[in-house]
Amino acid sequence: MEVVRSARRRRTVQAREVGGVLRVSIPATMTTAEEERWVAEMVRRIERRSAASRIDLAARAEVLAERYRLPRPASIRWVDNQQWRWGSCTPADGTVRVSSRLAGEPGWVLDYVVVHELAHLVVAGHGRRFWALVRRYPLAERARGFLMARGIDAGIETGGE
Repeated sequence: MEVVRSARRRRTVQAREVGGVLRVSIPATMTTAEEERWVAEMVRRIERRSAASRIDLAARAEVLAERYRLPRPASIRWVDNQQWRWGSCTPADGTVRVSSRLAGEPGWVLDYVVVHELAHLVVAGHGRRFWALVRRYPLAERARGFLMARGIDAGIETGGE
């Protein structure tokens, strides 16, 4: 790993692999504590991206849509910028985004989040009809419990009863 301090960089931090070495670029004004925090965060992000790249999210969504009688998304992709949600959906254009944080979770938990987002292609809100669609996935309650127990249930609202 290599840390590059830049006088031109003001607030942003960037990480990329260059010749097998992780290069983290940070502002020159950053304290040592801030540097350590950001380097650790960027290493986590790169590891998540690497794990996510090994999962064919589109193929997984297609199988789940077919199995649970839900629409296929127009597009589905991993994203790194969701801090408080596991996934998001834009029903108007059929796009689904899944947090790369899920790449390291058990597959049945990832499948739950994908089913949750696919259900939003039918019902935008979180009412009874929505939860009935989500419950087609037999491990839905278990996956929600898993996420809640880990304290990472953000973006997966409860309710629907």
